[in-house]
Amino acid sequence: MATRSTPATAATTPNYTGPFITVTALYFIFGFITNLNMQLVPHLRSVFDLPWFQAALANGAFFTAYFVVSSPTSKLIESIGYKRTMVVSLFVQVAGALLFLPAASIPNFWLFLTAVFIVGSGVAMLQTSANPYVSALGPESSAPVRQNLAQAFNSIGGMIAPLVAGALILKHKVVLDAATLATKSAQEQLAYKISIASTVRMPYLAIAAALVLLGVAVSFAHLPTIKNTQEFRPTKEGIGLLDQSIWSYRHTVLATLGIFFYVGVEVGLAQFMVGYFGLPEIGAMTAAAAAAFTFYYWLGALIGRLLGSWMLTKINAGRLLGIFGLMNVLCVAFSISTKGNAAIYSLVLCGFFNSIMFPNIFALGITGLGPMTSKGSGLIMTAVVGGAVIPVLLGKLVDNFGFRPAAILPIICYLFIAYYGFVGHKPSRTVTA
Repeated sequence: MATRSTPATAATTPNYTGPFITVTALYFIFGFITNLNMQLVPHLRSVFDLPWFQAALANGAFFTAYFVVSSPTSKLIESIGYKRTMVVSLFVQVAGALLFLPAASIPNFWLFLTAVFIVGSGVAMLQTSANPYVSALGPESSAPVRQNLAQAFNSIGGMIAPLVAGALILKHKVVLDAATLATKSAQEQLAYKISIASTVRMPYLAIAAALVLLGVAVSFAHLPTIKNTQEFRPTKEGIGLLDQSIWSYRHTVLATLGIFFYVGVEVGLAQFMVGYFGLPEIGAMTAAAAAAFTFYYWLGALIGRLLGSWMLTKINAGRLLGIFGLMNVLCVAFSISTKGNAAIYSLVLCGFFNSIMFPNIFALGITGLGPMTSKGSGLIMTAVVGGAVIPVLLGKLVDNFGFRPAAILPIICYLFIAYYGFVGHKPSRTVTA
């Protein structure tokens, strides 16, 4: 898959343990920041008295960044390499985190969204560079195993984020409704909004400081150079491999659709659960109690990624992806056809079967690309915009038809993922074909 700078005459296989640990720390960072951003939706709703749809633009701005910057990032990787791109991505996130300070001081909703978009852009750049780099740190056949191990740290960061948000950002106990707030003077209204908005300042300042330290550490870390995006051989027509269109690689294009559906359904189901578990025939839970169950959903993803790394030593990556896709089809179908605890826990179980989907789809999608790997990574990562699209579509279906009919959308998403695992991941060509 990758041409490395290791001499061909080396007597032993290079030891990539140190570089793998360093890059895995970055997975923790983007898992933490991604899920922390999700907690901004109720926060912004409280500050600006917004409807849920408008507050959800915070998620939309974050995931739209993937669509905007992922492909340009692949070109940046070709110019400056993986390591330097990772460092640049960390400092882009620093700029976005610092922008939360004036956004909270004014406070201004659109400045908040701008800050979210810039942070999301940095996270997208980091994922676009870190994912193929992890795949390249060893044999291509074991790339899914490394992806699952690294993604486990993504899940740990994602689980911690809601706890941090609850303790530091969502700590205000009294939120005034629009009618009560309207009785206050303009100065009192502004002071109230600033008091709530200001809870993001210290966490994001701490995040900015941590990202600066991490960026400096990575810049000085010894990470082996992966040159497959800069050095390539011409084809027999004399045309450089990098001049070829990534769209001609069917398994990569299908992986892009797979990531679109996966990210969309993972975020969408977490959103779906809060209202679904509140139905009288399901759990009659309050929104807070239902939201607490999302912890187990993300915990399932962590357990699945840890077990998935072991299972991938026994089962082909494509087959395991297909099996997990079908299992989630069954979980969703069972949940909407029953009631009570059975309906609740069968849907929570989707978190476990979600676990290996992103790393396996990504690793299978860049298989055989060689010098085209950065292009493939850039294309696949644009599809994370599914996290901005599928949840909105799911919400519209719930509004118009109810929860059970709306569940057809997650089922369709998982059916496509199962198809990709069993059939669609098989390359019809590689860069050497």
